[in-house]
Order: sequence, then structure tokens, then C-alpha cells
Amino acid sequence: MRIAYVINSTGFGGAECPVPAICRVFQESGHEVTIFALYRRDALALPAWKKAKLNVVVRSGNSEDHFSALIWLYKNIQTYKPDLIWTSLIRSTLLGQIVGQTLRIPVVSWQHSEHLSFCNRILLYLRRQASCLWIADSQSVADMTTRVLHIPHEKLMCWPIFRAGPSHIAQPWQPGTPLRLGSLGRLHPVKGYDILLKALSLLDSETLSIPFHVTIAGEGPEYQKLQYLISHYNLQNHVTLTGFLQNPQPFLASLHLYLQPSLWEGFCIAAHEAMQVGLPVIASYVGELKYSVQNDETGWSVPPNNPIILSNAIKNALHNPHLLAPTGSRAKAYIDQKFSPEIFTKNGNLILQKIHTLTGLK
Repeated sequence: MRIAYVINSTGFGGAECPVPAICRVFQESGHEVTIFALYRRDALALPAWKKAKLNVVVRSGNSEDHFSALIWLYKNIQTYKPDLIWTSLIRSTLLGQIVGQTLRIPVVSWQHSEHLSFCNRILLYLRRQASCLWIADSQSVADMTTRVLHIPHEKLMCWPIFRAGPSHIAQPWQPGTPLRLGSLGRLHPVKGYDILLKALSLLDSETLSIPFHVTIAGEGPEYQKLQYLISHYNLQNHVTLTGFLQNPQPFLASLHLYLQPSLWEGFCIAAHEAMQVGLPVIASYVGELKYSVQNDETGWSVPPNNPIILSNAIKNALHNPHLLAPTGSRAKAYIDQKFSPEIFTKNGNLILQKIHTLTGLK
């Protein structure tokens, strides 16, 4: 097949990170792939895409000019003449479906989040039959897609978008040394970093006297707000914003505990990357984290948007640092078993077989 992989942008996020691994499965099965990005955004995903030698076409535009994006996509798809349109994220899905129906090209659509706004929920529900197959990036998203969009079982498959592989290994905390906590992600309200800062501000003086530091690595629209909150809560000695990291593994391996205070998620690659290097995780009970972060086994789960409970979980971890390394080891074992390269490839090939069954494409 010739596959047009349509995605919202070349920004760095949960939908963009796995693109090279996904395309590798397609290519190893003999298919040709070209990526069509509807706008550039920060282009932080491009280095990894180029390193994977992927063909990428990027539109000059923004995230709001939908009609212009539709015309651009129609012309490019008409020229490329793909056998299949593979869409990722809501804007790409809706525009890809229109182009696919107009040019009579089958469409397969990713779902990446268990949270949909009211408007997007209605639009995707009304357009649900325009995609011949829906792919959930996690079990939690599959549950939502069935419940909210009413996609029938035979038109829905799950392909977890994390592919475990060789990684750095976090070193256990040593008595007498500071505890290093961290998080990795776009500085966006959905990631809950304001909730994390509020939780840290609630720590008692005894806990604050423990030598520890929290590093948040990422860029995004919340940067100025978070810097203000760090100052407002007098956390300058305990929290640092470091900016975007192209290669996060060395950073993750330098930590003793990973924090993921998101309000909602789909799969959440960053937290699973942290588990892969052997870190325990304190995470909100959202998305795939509901399954991966198991209390006292691979980490500790807390309700989203609850700084008091999050603060108590961080406090317990800081007062019991000897529990971190064993919990992190179990987290790594979980990742290595559940998200191995073999399982990732097998899931992708099953989807390709399903596409063949539904469309006759080979």
C-alpha cells in the first residue's frame, strides 16, 4: 500500500513521538508512507522523523485555518494518490475523512485521548462511519471510543503506542544524597503542573527540610504561569523548569521518582518512558496510567486535580526513599513485558491484516 499519514503538526507530543516506530512497522511490511502535517507548530518532532528517513510534507499555516488546511490536504492527497489515509488526532481525522470520502480512499483513524470536548465528541460521533477502522492508542481510549462514539467492536482495535527498547537505567538513591524528582511534558494546562506546584507548597516544614529537587522538562504556553507559581509558593530552591529535551533518557535516568499530575491522558508516553528506565511513578488515575501505575507495585496513583492527595503521596515517597528503587525495578519489568518491540510489531501487523480484510488492500 501507499499510505498517507495525516497528522496535526510536527510538534512534540504523544501522537508525534511514536510516528517513526509506527512507520517502521508499515515499511517492514512492504508499505510506502508519507507524512502530511497540517501545520508546523514548534517542529520539535522533525529531527526524530528525519533521523528515521521519513518522507514529510509540512503545510505553512496554523491550527485554526481549517478550510485552507482542507484544500491543501485535498490537493496533496490527489497528487500522492495513496491507497489508504491514516489520520492521527481530531483535526486530521475530520479533514482526512472529508478528503477520503471525496476521493474514495479508505480512512483509518487514531484516537489518542480519553477526553473529548463536547464539540469534538459530537463531530466525531456524526463522522464515525467515515473511517473504516478506528485505532485506540491505549485500553482507556478504546473504552472511551466504544462508550462515547459507539464504534462497533469489529471497527475498533487497540495499538498501544509505546515501544520499549534499550534504555538508560536509573541509579538507586543513596543515603545522604538529595532526592531527584522530575516530570517530562509540554507545559500545558492538561499536564497539571500547576496542581503539582500547589501540592509541593502544601508540604510541611519537616518534609521540605529533606534534600530534594523537582525538575520539569518541557516547553509550552504555561511557562510564564508556572514560573510565577514557583515564586509565589516560594519553591525556587525545590523546583526548576529546564525547557525541552530532545533526548529525555539521560534526564529520566538521573531521577529517583517520576511525577505525572495530568488532568487527563491517553497513553502518556513520558510516564512509561520513566518506568522503562526503572523509575517509580506518582501519577493521576487517568488514561493508560490507570492500568500501568499500580499502588505499591509500580508506583502510586492519585486522583487528578487533587493537590492535597498528591502532596501526601509525594510526602510519603520523600520519607520512604528506600522504597523507590524496588518499585522502579518492578515498573521496568512491567514495561519490558507488556510493551516489548515484538508485541508492538505484532499489534501493528494485526491492524494491517484487519485493513486488508475490511478494504481488500494488500
